Amino acid sequence: MNFFKKIITKILVFEARRALKKFKPVIIGVTGSVGKSSAKEAIAAVLENHLSVRKSQKSYNSEIGLALAILGLNTAWNSSLGWFRNIIDGFNVSLGKKFPKVLVLEMGVDRPQDFDKLLRIVSPSIGIMTAIGEIPVHVEFFSGPEAVVREKSKLIKNLPADGTAILNFDDEVVRSLKDSTKAQVLSFGFGKGADIRASNYKISTEGIVFKMDHAGASVPVRLKNIYGKQHVYAVLAAAAAGIVFDMNLIDVSEALQKYESPPGRLKLIEGIKKTFILDDSYNASPLATHAALDALADLSLEISEKKKRKIVAFGDMLEIGKFTLEAHKAVGEKVAKVADYFVTVGPRSKFAAEGALFSGMPEKNIKSFSTSKEAAEFLREFVREGDIVLVKGSQGIRMERVSMELLAHPENAEKLLVRQDTYWRRLR
Repeated sequence: MNFFKKIITKILVFEARRALKKFKPVIIGVTGSVGKSSAKEAIAAVLENHLSVRKSQKSYNSEIGLALAILGLNTAWNSSLGWFRNIIDGFNVSLGKKFPKVLVLEMGVDRPQDFDKLLRIVSPSIGIMTAIGEIPVHVEFFSGPEAVVREKSKLIKNLPADGTAILNFDDEVVRSLKDSTKAQVLSFGFGKGADIRASNYKISTEGIVFKMDHAGASVPVRLKNIYGKQHVYAVLAAAAAGIVFDMNLIDVSEALQKYESPPGRLKLIEGIKKTFILDDSYNASPLATHAALDALADLSLEISEKKKRKIVAFGDMLEIGKFTLEAHKAVGEKVAKVADYFVTVGPRSKFAAEGALFSGMPEKNIKSFSTSKEAAEFLREFVREGDIVLVKGSQGIRMERVSMELLAHPENAEKLLVRQDTYWRRLR
């Protein structure tokens, strides 16, 4: 971190702490290896009908991102003037009279001790753990998966006795954290025994439907333009948060009609030549990638086009260290089972191509490229009417460029796709 950024961070953190001390909002912390942003959006959608709520913008979940989220500010990227304005605005917020009653904050970690820095800024009374998986993202910078779990679990372990831990029942590692907290525990998932449970899940080109149960009550949930089980988990976590605030399932279900999946998280978008883009280009971990492939398989069954082809455009999964080879090969093996064509981007994804080839996908159906731009140019010519294209990859591979090239309405890119700010567009 350069000197300028350190100074800016210290000032904004000071202002954020000052605002928290003055206004004393209820703080909901959201962590996990996948699903943080979707859960945050769903929680905000549920609570906004009853309370004044502020949520982290986009995926601001680092130390400086947390301070910005608390103060309701946006990043200024590389603009010195913009950061100066943020400092002034943050000062005014901390001295003002209006502040939300509830903060819904993403809390992410890249390195050991990152969570300690976040907990020096905020003390959540409600902690939500989404999912970890066997190979967590950022594991490259830790001694192993267990170290990642220890770091992220600090949110749950530091909750007060009168707080609430909301845990993913279907993730064995997350479920085990129930014994590490003094707080009340609410669990969510599909598994029998979850406090807030989903069942009867179905997906179509219109969205997803499922049944949500809690304490003997049951309601149907229908979410338009939402795809994949990942979003069911986000909604269940949001329902648990609503229950903490004494909402019933009917209120929760009605509030969820406002929920929209963030860009780059399994959005079904109209593509060129009457194709379908299943855009999941925000980031990639092994757990999230396998879930996206499941969504592709499920959704393709609902598309009536007889000539449809299932195409996976997949970029490297970064920051998984010694698990890189096995994780990419496992993705390729699954792609061979659910897709017809496989387009890989980056050196690591060549291992995925090998996995697909080994598992029976014809070599002529596999194409590998060095950059997402090259893959995008190829796919623009290759796709045909009825195709469904899953786009997935780590942030650094910039797979949203593939989705951009395939958009039927590129004029809507800022609304539909991730990383459409001026800052990102300037990057090669």
